[in-house]
Amino acid sequence: MPHIAAVATAVPPHRVSQETARQLVATHFHPHRGDVDRLLDVFSHAGIETRCLCVPPLWFTEPKTFNEKNTLYIEWCTQLGAQVVLECATRAGISPAEIDHLIFVSTTGLATPSIDARLVETLQLSSHIRRTPVWGLGCAGGASGLALACRLAASDPDAKVMLIAVELCSLTFHFADFSKSNFVATALFGDGAAGVLIVGDDVMASNGTAGPRIAATESTTWPGSLDVMGWNFDSVGMQVVFSRAIPQIVREKVRSNMESFLDSHRLTFSDLSHYIVHPGGAKVLEAYEEALPLPNCALSHARSVLRDYGNMSSPTVLFVLERLLAAQAARAGEWGILTALGPGFSAENVLLQF
Repeated sequence: MPHIAAVATAVPPHRVSQETARQLVATHFHPHRGDVDRLLDVFSHAGIETRCLCVPPLWFTEPKTFNEKNTLYIEWCTQLGAQVVLECATRAGISPAEIDHLIFVSTTGLATPSIDARLVETLQLSSHIRRTPVWGLGCAGGASGLALACRLAASDPDAKVMLIAVELCSLTFHFADFSKSNFVATALFGDGAAGVLIVGDDVMASNGTAGPRIAATESTTWPGSLDVMGWNFDSVGMQVVFSRAIPQIVREKVRSNMESFLDSHRLTFSDLSHYIVHPGGAKVLEAYEEALPLPNCALSHARSVLRDYGNMSSPTVLFVLERLLAAQAARAGEWGILTALGPGFSAENVLLQF
């Protein structure tokens, strides 16, 4: 089975405190909503202290065209994507030129040629590298990309598959949208990138890579839930769709979904030692704790990533994975599950064995 050989993360340079974001949003929304003071509590209860942005805070005080935002998206995706590719290659002890498949996941901008093509040029990767750009999976994209990389590596024992997830959520801020969804999004979302190198069995054996193996994956899309999360599009760009029902969906759907997945591999919750959960927000993590029979402090890494970076959409769960691996708390043979929710509305589960 494919193994994770390396994980790396990167963030842009502008670190912004939650209090600074709160003040900016209060100033922007006050003339247009009478309930701003009440809504500002979401900043205090989000579980976030700082986040990293690709632009300084004052950038958000004037309207921007979609072209301005998307030009920055391409620039920063290429820069952050290159950082995580190089770091993963270094950690795995390979040359970037040895990577034979590049998967690029994102949902916060558009590019053709796609970012993966730009990375081939920037990093001078193999001219025969296979490329798979994946768009539209939102917060589930990191987990779904990991599942896709697993399937590719499972078919080729010599495979070196590089997954890159980059989101510039801040650039999707809609200056003229005074909806509650846009308000809540400003309290939660940040920018970041993550990379994961997944290798086939023969690479694992020759390099002595000690990362967890990807034992199984499963995707679930629930019918009648298209309006839970996503984007609307207008002349300015992307307008966030963000339902308040997400924590309740976690309470109602996640346990049975995960239980069925584990059962299909003759496992139960008691077999799991590690939970790598996408921290969509403090309320979402609380809903996971209510829905699942979790060990003490099972979501500590998820909470620390949320605290330090906010919700970065697709790469966030990979930040949690990196923290777990860096802590060296997983023992050989232990099981873990990596899970994330995204537009569709959907769940992506990845079973890991350390």
